[in-house]
Amino acid sequence: MKRTYFKTAFSILFVILLSGCLYPNSELEKNQVPNEVQLDSVQKAIETYKQQNNGLVPIKTKPMETPIYEKYLVDFTTLKESHLINEIPGNAFENGGIYQYTIIDPENKPTVKLIDLRLAEGIRNINVKLEIYRDQHLYPPFAEEVAPGLYTIDYKKMGLDHAPYVRSPFTQENLPIIMDKDGNLFIDYRIDLFDALQKYEHTFKEGDDIREILVHHSPFVPVYSLPYTIDKSGEPIFLN
Repeated sequence: MKRTYFKTAFSILFVILLSGCLYPNSELEKNQVPNEVQLDSVQKAIETYKQQNNGLVPIKTKPMETPIYEKYLVDFTTLKESHLINEIPGNAFENGGIYQYTIIDPENKPTVKLIDLRLAEGIRNINVKLEIYRDQHLYPPFAEEVAPGLYTIDYKKMGLDHAPYVRSPFTQENLPIIMDKDGNLFIDYRIDLFDALQKYEHTFKEGDDIREILVHHSPFVPVYSLPYTIDKSGEPIFLN
């Protein structure tokens, strides 16, 4: 009786593990990969909608102060109601995926790009710990000043094992999380920008916002970023 019970329990556990290792992985792969076919499909739907609606694009309403790369999120409900898409992409946040579809340059040349929500999660996790720290201390845990008014985080004061970072969707490198004098968190994209400036031809000059090079050569946008430019030697620096 006992052996039969354990045999049955083991069989059930095996099925659960098998389904957990096979089916969800296929779903995770679908939901975590920037699919060019899905991106192109949404792009065509956006262009068609604009033609049919006197230049308007289907975006969700966001506050005016929303950062530019996060401001114009695709309104999939409107696209479905207009019969321009049959279903929401499997990798979209609205369908359980880890990407938000966003539009850059909506007035002139609306182009669909992706926001990697794992970056948002990384920022959120550090922000929670930062709020706990600030409940007990007057000033944020500043460490090294990397530019006027911008600092790395003293992770030891916050009880962290290492300096906080997120994984770049552009280069897969670890990008530092930094903060301004008010304790607002940002991602430092200088590693990605240096790589892109070396890899791609460009005509940037001092004072230009060079984040465009990441957007132009990738399906992603650099969310939680500050403006960057180049110095006299052509290396990326913060644009003050």
